[in-house]
Amino acid sequence: MAMTAPARIVVGLGALGLILTVVNQATAPALEPPLERAAVLAGILSVLLMLVGVLGERVLPLEAERAALTGREGLELSEGLPPELARELGWGSTLLLTATPAAVVLVLWNGRAVLRRGLLADTAYVPGPIADRALATGRAISLVDLRLYPGRDEFDGLLAGLPSVLVQPIGERGLLLLGGWSARCFSRADLLWVEGWSRRLSEDWPTGPDAPGSG
Repeated sequence: MAMTAPARIVVGLGALGLILTVVNQATAPALEPPLERAAVLAGILSVLLMLVGVLGERVLPLEAERAALTGREGLELSEGLPPELARELGWGSTLLLTATPAAVVLVLWNGRAVLRRGLLADTAYVPGPIADRALATGRAISLVDLRLYPGRDEFDGLLAGLPSVLVQPIGERGLLLLGGWSARCFSRADLLWVEGWSRRLSEDWPTGPDAPGSG
């Protein structure tokens, strides 16, 4: 992986300092003890400076590059939703698209799409084995790099070419799916926020035969 510009500058300054120390030693008329001690200290500091540049690159790695996703920007909300639920879905999906690396948000209830927002595919999403497993276990499934999963075609209906997907159950009947702009883009804080919002949705979702997504 290529180093960032600040890291290259730090490593370059360390290398330059080490080279100048060697040149200074080689051109000195006499190697007196004070000069030798100064050369050793300067060499150590130069090496430490280069290590800071290299190790800093590992501690703070580059963010994954955003994929060139294609889709139509839009919002699709089921008709007949209670005003409170519509507002909840509206503000929640807005925050997910602006405060997290999500490119598309999909809310399913009883297998039916209640909300689609962000970059939308032209085809409808049909839950597959991965989504069914998340719903059956009641636990979120985070696919950090879809290229590594043989079942990635399941999410073409969400949006083709997604680098990562988060599948979060909403109670026992709903699913919240997020497609990320890049691989490994969802942080621990994002996962906690999504889990909390899904719990809120499951508690506030209307029940009964006339509830949204029923039937």
